[in-house]
Amino acid sequence: MKLPIKHILTLAALLLFGTLRAQETPGTPGEVLSFEEYLGYVKKYHPLLKSANLEISKAQAMLMQARGGFDPKIEVDFDEKQFRDREYYSILNSSFKIPTWYGIEIKAAFDNSEGYYLNPQNTVPNAGLTSLGVTVPLGQGLFINQRMADVRTAKLQQQLSVAERRLKAISVLYDAAAAYFNWVKSYREAQMYTDYLRYAETRLVGIKGLINEGAAPAIDSVESGIAVKSRKLSMIDANLKLTKARLELSNYLWINDVPVEVAEGLKPETELSATIDDSLKTNLLATTDSLVTNHPKLQSLETKISMLDVERKLKANMLLPKLNVGYHYISEPSYIDDFRFEDYKFAVNFAFPIFLRKERGAVKLAKLKIQDTQFQLDQERLQLKNKIDAQRTEISSVTEQREVISSLVKDYETMLKSEERLFSYGESSFFLINTRENNLINARLQQISLENRFFFSKADLFKILANPE
Repeated sequence: MKLPIKHILTLAALLLFGTLRAQETPGTPGEVLSFEEYLGYVKKYHPLLKSANLEISKAQAMLMQARGGFDPKIEVDFDEKQFRDREYYSILNSSFKIPTWYGIEIKAAFDNSEGYYLNPQNTVPNAGLTSLGVTVPLGQGLFINQRMADVRTAKLQQQLSVAERRLKAISVLYDAAAAYFNWVKSYREAQMYTDYLRYAETRLVGIKGLINEGAAPAIDSVESGIAVKSRKLSMIDANLKLTKARLELSNYLWINDVPVEVAEGLKPETELSATIDDSLKTNLLATTDSLVTNHPKLQSLETKISMLDVERKLKANMLLPKLNVGYHYISEPSYIDDFRFEDYKFAVNFAFPIFLRKERGAVKLAKLKIQDTQFQLDQERLQLKNKIDAQRTEISSVTEQREVISSLVKDYETMLKSEERLFSYGESSFFLINTRENNLINARLQQISLENRFFFSKADLFKILANPE
Protein backbone atom coordinates (compact mmCIF):
# COMPACT_ATOMS: atom_id res chain seq x y z
CA MET A 1 0.00 0.00 0.00
CA LYS A 2 1.39 3.39 -1.01
CA LEU A 3 0.82 6.35 1.29
CA PRO A 4 0.08 9.90 0.07
CA ILE A 5 3.11 12.16 -0.24
CA LYS A 6 2.23 14.26 2.86
CA HIS A 7 1.98 11.09 4.95
CA ILE A 8 5.35 9.95 3.69
CA LEU A 9 6.85 13.33 4.66
CA THR A 10 5.40 13.00 8.15
CA LEU A 11 6.84 9.52 8.53
CA ALA A 12 10.14 10.65 7.06
CA ALA A 13 10.39 13.28 9.79
CA LEU A 14 9.77 10.60 12.41
CA LEU A 15 12.32 8.32 10.77
CA LEU A 16 14.91 11.10 10.63
CA PHE A 17 14.37 11.81 14.31
CA GLY A 18 14.87 8.11 15.11
CA THR A 19 18.04 8.02 13.00
CA LEU A 20 19.53 11.02 14.80
CA ARG A 21 18.65 9.37 18.08
CA ALA A 22 21.60 6.97 17.76
CA GLN A 23 24.01 9.81 16.94
CA GLU A 24 23.11 12.15 19.78
CA THR A 25 25.37 12.50 22.82
CA PRO A 26 23.23 12.55 25.96
CA GLY A 27 23.70 15.42 28.30
CA THR A 28 23.02 19.06 28.76
CA PRO A 29 25.51 21.89 28.70
CA GLY A 30 27.37 22.32 31.96
CA GLU A 31 30.66 21.91 33.72
CA VAL A 32 32.28 18.50 33.99
CA LEU A 33 33.79 17.08 37.17
CA SER A 34 36.41 14.61 35.97
CA PHE A 35 37.17 11.51 38.00
CA GLU A 36 40.83 12.45 38.47
CA GLU A 37 39.94 15.97 39.62
CA TYR A 38 37.36 14.54 42.02
CA LEU A 39 39.89 12.13 43.55
CA GLY A 40 42.32 15.01 43.87
CA TYR A 41 39.83 16.92 46.01
CA VAL A 42 39.18 13.83 48.16
CA LYS A 43 42.90 13.18 48.73
CA LYS A 44 43.60 16.79 49.63
CA TYR A 45 40.63 17.83 51.72
CA HIS A 46 38.62 14.88 53.02
CA PRO A 47 38.67 14.70 56.85
CA LEU A 48 39.16 10.93 56.95
CA LEU A 49 42.24 11.23 54.74
CA LYS A 50 43.61 13.87 57.12
CA SER A 51 42.80 11.53 59.99
CA ALA A 52 44.82 8.79 58.27
CA ASN A 53 47.78 11.17 58.06
CA LEU A 54 47.61 11.57 61.84
CA GLU A 55 48.81 7.97 62.20
CA ILE A 56 52.32 9.09 61.25
CA SER A 57 52.19 12.02 63.67
CA LYS A 58 51.08 9.67 66.46
CA ALA A 59 54.00 7.35 65.74
CA GLN A 60 56.43 10.27 65.85
CA ALA A 61 55.00 11.33 69.20
CA MET A 62 55.39 7.76 70.51
CA LEU A 63 59.04 7.73 69.43
CA MET A 64 59.64 11.04 71.20
CA GLN A 65 58.01 9.62 74.32
CA ALA A 66 60.18 6.48 74.18
CA ARG A 67 63.36 8.49 73.72
CA GLY A 68 62.40 10.43 76.84
CA GLY A 69 63.50 7.37 78.82
CA PHE A 70 67.10 8.36 78.02
CA ASP A 71 66.72 12.00 79.03
CA PRO A 72 69.11 13.22 81.77
CA LYS A 73 67.34 13.71 85.08
CA ILE A 74 67.89 16.06 88.01
CA GLU A 75 66.67 14.88 91.40
CA VAL A 76 66.64 16.85 94.65
CA ASP A 77 65.43 15.49 98.00
CA PHE A 78 65.40 17.75 101.05
CA ASP A 79 64.18 16.58 104.44
CA GLU A 80 64.28 18.70 107.62
CA LYS A 81 62.88 18.33 111.15
CA GLN A 82 62.64 21.09 113.80
CA PHE A 83 61.16 20.47 117.26
CA ARG A 84 61.26 22.75 120.35
CA ASP A 85 63.92 25.02 118.92
CA ARG A 86 66.17 22.13 118.10
CA GLU A 87 67.16 21.02 114.62
CA TYR A 88 66.77 17.27 114.65
CA TYR A 89 68.15 16.86 111.15
CA SER A 90 68.48 18.55 107.79
CA ILE A 91 69.26 16.21 104.88
CA LEU A 92 69.91 17.26 101.28
CA ASN A 93 70.37 14.68 98.51
CA SER A 94 70.73 15.96 94.97
CA SER A 95 71.81 14.08 91.86
CA PHE A 96 72.18 14.33 88.11
CA LYS A 97 71.62 11.05 86.22
CA ILE A 98 72.43 10.23 82.61
CA PRO A 99 70.96 6.90 81.38
CA THR A 100 72.79 5.46 78.37
CA TRP A 101 71.76 3.04 75.61
CA TYR A 102 73.16 -0.18 77.06
CA GLY A 103 71.63 0.22 80.49
CA ILE A 104 74.70 1.91 81.98
CA GLU A 105 73.77 4.86 84.19
CA ILE A 106 76.15 7.72 85.03
CA LYS A 107 75.36 9.64 88.20
CA ALA A 108 76.79 12.78 89.82
CA ALA A 109 75.54 13.70 93.29
CA PHE A 110 75.91 16.19 96.10
CA ASP A 111 74.85 15.41 99.68
CA ASN A 112 74.82 17.71 102.69
CA SER A 113 73.44 16.76 106.10
CA GLU A 114 73.49 18.16 109.61
CA GLY A 115 71.51 17.94 112.85
CA TYR A 116 71.56 16.82 116.44
CA TYR A 117 69.80 13.49 115.81
CA LEU A 118 71.31 12.80 112.38
CA ASN A 119 71.73 9.17 111.46
CA PRO A 120 75.49 8.45 111.52
CA GLN A 121 75.48 7.03 107.99
CA ASN A 122 74.23 10.39 106.74
CA THR A 123 77.10 12.31 108.37
CA VAL A 124 79.15 14.24 105.82
CA PRO A 125 81.84 16.95 106.02
CA ASN A 126 80.65 20.49 106.70
CA ALA A 127 81.07 21.44 103.05
CA GLY A 128 79.04 18.45 101.94
CA LEU A 129 80.02 15.43 99.91
CA THR A 130 80.18 15.00 96.15
CA SER A 131 80.18 11.76 94.23
CA LEU A 132 80.60 10.64 90.64
CA GLY A 133 80.08 7.10 89.50
CA VAL A 134 78.52 4.57 87.23
CA THR A 135 76.11 1.64 87.59
CA VAL A 136 76.51 -1.23 85.12
CA PRO A 137 74.05 -4.13 84.61
CA LEU A 138 76.07 -7.28 83.97
CA GLY A 139 73.05 -9.55 83.55
CA GLN A 140 69.55 -8.33 82.81
CA GLY A 141 69.42 -5.02 80.99
CA LEU A 142 72.90 -4.95 79.46
CA PHE A 143 72.03 -5.75 75.82
CA ILE A 144 68.33 -4.93 75.97
CA ASN A 145 66.10 -3.33 78.57
CA GLN A 146 62.68 -1.75 78.72
CA ARG A 147 63.94 1.66 77.58
CA MET A 148 65.77 0.17 74.61
CA ALA A 149 62.76 -1.98 73.71
CA ASP A 150 60.43 1.03 73.84
CA VAL A 151 62.61 3.00 71.41
CA ARG A 152 62.96 0.09 68.99
CA THR A 153 59.23 -0.56 69.11
CA ALA A 154 58.46 3.13 68.54
CA LYS A 155 60.72 3.18 65.47
CA LEU A 156 58.93 0.13 64.10
CA GLN A 157 55.62 1.83 64.92
CA GLN A 158 56.56 4.56 62.47
CA GLN A 159 56.87 1.97 59.70
CA LEU A 160 53.60 0.41 60.81
CA SER A 161 51.84 3.78 60.79
CA VAL A 162 52.86 4.38 57.16
CA ALA A 163 51.32 1.04 56.14
CA GLU A 164 48.18 1.62 58.20
CA ARG A 165 47.81 5.10 56.75
CA ARG A 166 47.82 3.61 53.25
CA LEU A 167 45.18 1.05 54.24
CA LYS A 168 42.92 3.70 55.78
CA ALA A 169 43.38 6.03 52.83
CA ILE A 170 42.60 3.30 50.29
CA SER A 171 39.36 2.48 52.08
CA VAL A 172 38.18 6.10 51.90
CA LEU A 173 39.24 6.51 48.26
CA TYR A 174 37.47 3.29 47.27
CA ASP A 175 34.21 4.48 48.84
CA ALA A 176 34.65 7.85 47.13
CA ALA A 177 35.26 6.16 43.78
CA ALA A 178 32.16 3.97 44.28
CA ALA A 179 30.07 7.10 44.89
CA TYR A 180 31.39 8.64 41.64
CA PHE A 181 30.63 5.48 39.63
CA ASN A 182 27.08 5.35 40.99
CA TRP A 183 26.72 9.00 40.02
CA VAL A 184 27.90 8.22 36.48
CA LYS A 185 25.47 5.30 36.19
CA SER A 186 22.50 7.30 37.53
CA TYR A 187 23.35 10.27 35.31
CA ARG A 188 23.49 8.18 32.15
CA GLU A 189 20.26 6.36 32.95
CA ALA A 190 18.51 9.67 33.65
CA GLN A 191 19.78 11.15 30.38
CA MET A 192 18.73 8.05 28.46
CA TYR A 193 15.16 8.09 29.83
CA THR A 194 14.94 11.85 29.19
CA ASP A 195 15.94 11.31 25.57
CA TYR A 196 13.51 8.43 25.03
CA LEU A 197 10.70 10.41 26.64
CA ARG A 198 11.36 13.13 24.14
CA TYR A 199 11.33 10.56 21.31
CA ALA A 200 8.05 9.10 22.57
CA GLU A 201 6.44 12.57 22.83
CA THR A 202 7.56 13.46 19.30
CA ARG A 203 6.27 10.15 17.99
CA LEU A 204 2.91 10.75 19.72
CA VAL A 205 2.57 14.07 17.91
CA GLY A 206 3.36 12.38 14.60
CA ILE A 207 0.96 9.53 15.24
CA LYS A 208 -1.84 11.99 16.01
CA GLY A 209 -1.10 13.75 12.75
CA LEU A 210 -1.36 10.49 10.84
CA ILE A 211 -4.62 9.65 12.64
CA ASN A 212 -6.05 13.03 11.63
CA GLU A 213 -5.08 12.28 8.04
CA GLY A 214 -6.72 8.87 8.26
CA ALA A 215 -3.40 7.10 7.63
CA ALA A 216 -3.22 5.35 11.01
CA PRO A 217 -5.74 3.71 13.33
CA ALA A 218 -6.85 5.67 16.40
CA ILE A 219 -5.64 2.89 18.71
CA ASP A 220 -2.03 3.84 17.86
CA SER A 221 -2.45 7.09 19.79
CA VAL A 222 -3.43 5.10 22.91
CA GLU A 223 -0.40 2.83 22.59
CA SER A 224 1.85 5.80 21.89
CA GLY A 225 0.43 7.59 24.93
CA ILE A 226 1.15 4.52 27.07
CA ALA A 227 4.76 4.63 25.87
CA VAL A 228 5.01 8.32 26.84
CA LYS A 229 3.65 7.66 30.33
CA SER A 230 5.90 4.64 30.81
CA ARG A 231 8.97 6.66 29.76
CA LYS A 232 7.92 9.49 32.06
CA LEU A 233 7.65 7.16 35.07
CA SER A 234 11.08 5.73 34.30
CA MET A 235 12.54 9.22 33.93
CA ILE A 236 11.12 10.39 37.29
CA ASP A 237 12.54 7.35 39.03
CA ALA A 238 15.92 7.80 37.30
CA ASN A 239 16.06 11.47 38.35
CA LEU A 240 15.35 10.45 41.94
CA LYS A 241 18.25 7.99 41.83
CA LEU A 242 20.43 10.69 40.29
CA THR A 243 19.61 13.12 43.10
CA LYS A 244 20.47 10.52 45.73
CA ALA A 245 23.69 9.62 43.94
CA ARG A 246 24.64 13.30 43.72
CA LEU A 247 24.07 13.75 47.45
CA GLU A 248 26.11 10.63 48.20
CA LEU A 249 28.91 12.05 46.08
CA SER A 250 28.77 15.28 48.08
CA ASN A 251 29.77 13.33 51.21
CA TYR A 252 33.30 13.12 49.83
CA LEU A 253 33.73 16.66 48.53
CA TRP A 254 35.40 19.08 50.94
CA ILE A 255 37.37 22.25 50.32
CA ASN A 256 39.32 23.88 53.15
CA ASP A 257 37.37 21.95 55.82
CA VAL A 258 34.04 23.04 54.32
CA PRO A 259 31.67 20.42 52.79
CA VAL A 260 30.70 21.13 49.19
CA GLU A 261 27.44 20.04 47.57
CA VAL A 262 27.51 18.90 43.95
CA ALA A 263 25.48 21.27 41.79
CA GLU A 264 22.65 19.86 39.66
CA GLY A 265 24.23 21.16 36.45
CA LEU A 266 27.53 19.40 37.09
CA LYS A 267 28.20 16.41 34.82
CA PRO A 268 30.46 13.39 35.25
CA GLU A 269 33.29 12.56 32.90
CA THR A 270 32.10 11.08 29.60
CA GLU A 271 35.32 9.22 28.68
CA LEU A 272 35.88 7.60 32.06
CA SER A 273 36.67 4.21 30.51
CA ALA A 274 39.75 5.68 28.82
CA THR A 275 41.10 7.54 31.87
CA ILE A 276 40.21 5.33 34.84
CA ASP A 277 43.47 3.36 34.72
CA ASP A 278 45.57 6.51 34.92
CA SER A 279 43.43 7.91 37.74
CA LEU A 280 43.54 4.73 39.85
CA LYS A 281 47.08 3.67 38.83
CA THR A 282 45.75 0.22 37.90
CA ASN A 283 47.66 0.18 34.62
CA LEU A 284 50.80 -1.05 36.37
CA LEU A 285 52.81 -3.58 34.39
CA ALA A 286 54.38 -5.01 37.54
CA THR A 287 54.11 -8.72 38.21
CA THR A 288 51.76 -10.08 40.84
CA ASP A 289 54.68 -11.13 43.05
CA SER A 290 56.17 -7.62 43.14
CA LEU A 291 52.77 -6.09 43.88
CA VAL A 292 52.30 -8.52 46.77
CA THR A 293 55.77 -7.83 48.17
CA ASN A 294 55.14 -4.08 48.43
CA HIS A 295 51.59 -4.39 49.75
CA PRO A 296 50.96 -2.37 52.93
CA LYS A 297 48.98 -5.20 54.53
CA LEU A 298 51.98 -7.50 54.30
CA GLN A 299 54.34 -4.73 55.35
CA SER A 300 52.11 -4.14 58.36
CA LEU A 301 52.23 -7.81 59.40
CA GLU A 302 55.98 -7.98 58.84
CA THR A 303 56.45 -4.92 61.04
CA LYS A 304 54.26 -6.45 63.73
CA ILE A 305 56.45 -9.55 63.66
CA SER A 306 59.51 -7.36 64.15
CA MET A 307 57.83 -5.63 67.10
CA LEU A 308 56.94 -8.99 68.63
CA ASP A 309 60.54 -10.08 68.16
CA VAL A 310 61.68 -7.09 70.21
CA GLU A 311 59.29 -8.22 72.92
CA ARG A 312 60.67 -11.77 72.68
CA LYS A 313 64.25 -10.54 73.13
CA LEU A 314 63.21 -8.49 76.14
CA LYS A 315 61.48 -11.52 77.70
CA ALA A 316 64.48 -13.74 76.93
CA ASN A 317 66.74 -11.22 78.65
CA MET A 318 64.78 -11.84 81.84
CA LEU A 319 66.21 -15.37 81.92
CA LEU A 320 69.56 -13.86 82.89
CA PRO A 321 70.34 -13.17 86.54
CA LYS A 322 69.88 -9.62 87.75
CA LEU A 323 73.39 -8.39 88.55
CA ASN A 324 74.05 -4.65 88.90
CA VAL A 325 77.45 -3.32 89.93
CA GLY A 326 77.93 0.32 90.95
CA TYR A 327 81.03 2.33 91.77
CA HIS A 328 80.96 5.97 92.92
CA TYR A 329 83.97 8.08 93.71
CA ILE A 330 83.28 10.44 96.66
CA SER A 331 85.08 13.52 97.89
CA GLU A 332 84.57 16.89 99.48
CA PRO A 333 83.79 19.76 97.12
CA SER A 334 87.13 21.44 97.97
CA TYR A 335 89.09 18.51 96.58
CA ILE A 336 90.11 19.45 93.08
CA ASP A 337 93.59 18.16 92.40
CA ASP A 338 93.85 15.61 95.20
CA PHE A 339 92.04 12.43 94.13
CA ARG A 340 91.61 9.81 96.82
CA PHE A 341 90.39 6.72 95.01
CA GLU A 342 90.21 4.87 98.28
CA ASP A 343 87.16 7.04 99.07
CA TYR A 344 84.28 5.40 97.28
CA LYS A 345 80.91 3.74 97.48
CA PHE A 346 80.53 0.30 95.95
CA ALA A 347 77.34 -1.73 95.53
CA VAL A 348 76.39 -5.11 94.10
CA ASN A 349 72.77 -6.20 93.58
CA PHE A 350 72.04 -9.81 92.64
CA ALA A 351 68.76 -11.65 92.18
CA PHE A 352 67.88 -14.86 90.36
CA PRO A 353 64.67 -16.92 90.55
CA ILE A 354 65.42 -20.62 90.93
CA PHE A 355 62.85 -22.19 88.58
CA LEU A 356 62.38 -19.30 86.09
CA ARG A 357 58.82 -20.49 85.39
CA LYS A 358 57.45 -16.98 84.98
CA GLU A 359 60.28 -15.92 82.65
CA ARG A 360 60.23 -19.12 80.58
CA GLY A 361 56.45 -18.88 80.22
CA ALA A 362 56.72 -15.27 79.02
CA VAL A 363 59.32 -16.23 76.39
CA LYS A 364 57.15 -19.11 75.16
CA LEU A 365 54.11 -16.84 74.84
CA ALA A 366 56.16 -14.29 72.91
CA LYS A 367 57.33 -17.01 70.48
CA LEU A 368 53.74 -18.23 70.01
CA LYS A 369 52.61 -14.69 69.17
CA ILE A 370 55.31 -14.45 66.51
CA GLN A 371 54.33 -17.83 65.10
CA ASP A 372 50.65 -16.88 64.98
CA THR A 373 51.40 -13.61 63.18
CA GLN A 374 53.67 -15.45 60.73
CA PHE A 375 50.80 -17.79 59.89
CA GLN A 376 48.62 -14.73 59.21
CA LEU A 377 51.34 -13.26 57.00
CA ASP A 378 51.66 -16.45 54.91
CA GLN A 379 47.89 -16.69 54.50
CA GLU A 380 47.53 -13.01 53.62
CA ARG A 381 50.32 -13.28 51.04
CA LEU A 382 48.56 -16.18 49.32
CA GLN A 383 45.16 -14.48 49.45
CA LEU A 384 46.51 -11.25 47.98
CA LYS A 385 48.17 -13.08 45.11
CA ASN A 386 44.97 -14.95 44.30
CA LYS A 387 42.84 -11.81 44.67
CA ILE A 388 45.01 -9.86 42.23
CA ASP A 389 44.95 -12.68 39.67
CA ALA A 390 41.18 -13.16 40.10
CA GLN A 391 40.51 -9.43 39.74
CA ARG A 392 42.56 -9.20 36.58
CA THR A 393 40.58 -12.12 35.18
CA GLU A 394 37.32 -10.37 36.08
CA ILE A 395 38.43 -7.17 34.36
CA SER A 396 39.28 -9.14 31.23
CA SER A 397 35.89 -10.90 31.31
CA VAL A 398 33.91 -7.67 31.84
CA THR A 399 35.86 -5.98 29.04
CA GLU A 400 34.85 -8.79 26.69
CA GLN A 401 31.21 -8.54 27.82
CA ARG A 402 31.25 -4.79 27.15
CA GLU A 403 32.31 -5.44 23.57
CA VAL A 404 29.48 -7.94 23.14
CA ILE A 405 26.84 -5.62 24.63
CA SER A 406 28.04 -2.70 22.46
CA SER A 407 27.56 -4.87 19.38
CA LEU A 408 24.15 -5.96 20.69
CA VAL A 409 23.05 -2.33 21.18
CA LYS A 410 24.05 -1.52 17.60
CA ASP A 411 22.04 -4.50 16.36
CA TYR A 412 18.95 -3.38 18.29
CA GLU A 413 19.35 0.12 16.86
CA THR A 414 19.51 -1.37 13.37
CA MET A 415 16.38 -3.40 14.02
CA LEU A 416 14.54 -0.31 15.26
CA LYS A 417 15.54 1.72 12.22
CA SER A 418 14.44 -1.11 9.91
CA GLU A 419 11.10 -1.35 11.68
CA GLU A 420 10.58 2.40 11.28
CA ARG A 421 11.30 2.11 7.55
CA LEU A 422 8.84 -0.76 7.23
CA PHE A 423 6.28 1.34 9.10
CA SER A 424 6.79 4.14 6.60
CA TYR A 425 5.82 1.72 3.82
CA GLY A 426 2.82 0.45 5.73
CA GLU A 427 4.36 -2.95 6.35
CA SER A 428 4.70 -2.67 10.14
CA SER A 429 2.89 -1.30 13.16
CA PHE A 430 3.56 1.04 16.02
CA PHE A 431 3.37 -1.94 18.39
CA LEU A 432 6.40 -3.49 16.69
CA ILE A 433 8.27 -0.18 16.73
CA ASN A 434 7.57 0.21 20.45
CA THR A 435 8.69 -3.38 21.09
CA ARG A 436 11.95 -2.78 19.20
CA GLU A 437 12.56 0.39 21.17
CA ASN A 438 11.91 -1.37 24.50
CA ASN A 439 14.45 -4.02 23.55
CA LEU A 440 16.95 -1.26 22.71
CA ILE A 441 16.33 0.48 26.05
CA ASN A 442 16.87 -2.77 27.95
CA ALA A 443 20.09 -3.37 26.02
CA ARG A 444 21.32 0.14 26.76
CA LEU A 445 20.48 -0.31 30.46
CA GLN A 446 22.49 -3.53 30.41
CA GLN A 447 25.31 -1.66 28.67
CA ILE A 448 25.31 1.06 31.35
CA SER A 449 25.22 -1.60 34.06
CA LEU A 450 28.16 -3.48 32.53
CA GLU A 451 30.11 -0.26 32.20
CA ASN A 452 29.46 0.43 35.88
CA ARG A 453 30.62 -3.10 36.70
CA PHE A 454 33.78 -2.45 34.68
CA PHE A 455 34.48 0.68 36.75
CA PHE A 456 33.94 -1.22 40.00
CA SER A 457 36.21 -4.06 38.86
CA LYS A 458 38.95 -1.47 38.33
CA ALA A 459 38.20 0.06 41.74
CA ASP A 460 38.32 -3.39 43.37
CA LEU A 461 41.78 -3.94 41.89
CA PHE A 462 42.76 -0.48 43.14
CA LYS A 463 41.60 -1.44 46.63
CA ILE A 464 43.46 -4.75 46.52
CA LEU A 465 46.70 -3.10 45.38
CA ALA A 466 46.28 -0.51 48.17
CA ASN A 467 48.32 2.21 46.50
CA PRO A 468 46.50 5.49 47.25
CA GLU A 469 49.30 7.79 46.12
